[in-house]
Amino acid sequence: QVQLVESGGGLVQAGGSLRLSCAASGNIFKINTMGWYRQAPGQQRELVATITTGGSTNYAEQVKGRFTISRDNPKNTVYLQMNSLKPEDTAVYYCNIYMLLPPSNYWGQGTQVTVSS
Repeated sequence: QVQLVESGGGLVQAGGSLRLSCAASGNIFKINTMGWYRQAPGQQRELVATITTGGSTNYAEQVKGRFTISRDNPKNTVYLQMNSLKPEDTAVYYCNIYMLLPPSNYWGQGTQVTVSS
């Protein structure tokens, strides 16, 4: 089993910052990509950012320049630094990891981020 524990969500005013963390534990053999997704009420889950083991990153257009994803490979932890937050960033943020051995996908339980105007 693999467990993902997220932390760092909360309520913040527009223009503020939050930092999300997600630590993976359990039967982890080879994590490839780690990432963050979000889901606002009534909407589909969408990509926020991903990062590979080698550090290559990918961001959704609406967060580029404001959010930064990073990871600590020895700790199997991924972070999302969110700056200049906007009310439209309000959503439940989910951590995701993709492992190669065996090929499998895992999700965290989600953490609420609320940005007030």
